[in-house]
Amino acid sequence: MEFRDFCFAYDDEPVLSHIDLSIAIGDSAVLMGDNGSGKSTLLRAMNGLVFAQRGSYRFDGVEVDARAMKDASFAKRLHQRVGFVFQDSDAQLFCSSVEDEIAFGPRQMGLSEAETARRVDDACSMMGLDRLRSRAPYHLSGGEKKKVAIACIMSMNPDAYCFDEPLNGLDRKTRRWLLGFFKELKAAGKTLVIATHDQSLADEVADYFVYMGAMHGYVDAPHVHINTRA
Repeated sequence: MEFRDFCFAYDDEPVLSHIDLSIAIGDSAVLMGDNGSGKSTLLRAMNGLVFAQRGSYRFDGVEVDARAMKDASFAKRLHQRVGFVFQDSDAQLFCSSVEDEIAFGPRQMGLSEAETARRVDDACSMMGLDRLRSRAPYHLSGGEKKKVAIACIMSMNPDAYCFDEPLNGLDRKTRRWLLGFFKELKAAGKTLVIATHDQSLADEVADYFVYMGAMHGYVDAPHVHINTRA
């Protein structure tokens, strides 16, 4: 993931200004900063949901812009390789059952029903969702919804996982479980990009921190640089 002089504004209000940032395969980067500092917008850019208005963002050497995302095959590959778990799990849950929700991604990838079923089984087992497979996602607790959202992404086996404030609204038990899950992803060589205000989470999983602010930002690792200028 490589940002070069990346700029983005909502209604002429700058959110990200002149971002230079590289995240290597297998890195665990934690984005920190005040509300409104652009953390969520940066994650959305990584997933091809917003685009540079100046500068560029490249994934695996390919520029991700509006033109590229109009290519259905490119958009599918990007979303298969970069998974994004929203801060509000309700925003990405829309199927009538947990099982169908988790199966949606693999089916969109064109996998066989047998392979889709295997991935659903694996994700449900790892997330502790077996007893909830037939339940409607909107009837679940906040922590259960978060697990379903993660299972949906995990069933697609992406190279990179992006999480926006993943601990928000979770009880202590689910928070501990999620921290352990992040460590498992790290051990498996997955790339993690996590936006959080939780310093304890950051200290546990970060290879380096990306500090973002209205006027400036910096990274505490020598091989990564970010510069945000209003």
